[in-house]
Amino acid sequence: MIITIEDKSFDTKQITQLYPAVVVKTGCGEETTQMSLEWLEQEGEGKVEVVGFALFVYLGEERHRFLYACREQMDSVIGGIARRLQGR
Repeated sequence: MIITIEDKSFDTKQITQLYPAVVVKTGCGEETTQMSLEWLEQEGEGKVEVVGFALFVYLGEERHRFLYACREQMDSVIGGIARRLQGR
């Protein structure tokens, strides 16, 4: 099955990882890192500078990151992928 995120299409057979995360500044200049959404909700809220919310797609070692300004945008994309995978 093929899923499309923004302008990129992926064969689900080749996807090794697919997950959402929050992207935050590390405190070292403009460096960023990804953290789990659960961590943000439980530990990081108000303690870190959020750059955005991202959906990560791995095809083996090849990584694609789709960054969204707010969680609602990312959740909408995830919902579309879920509907596609469920055949709706």
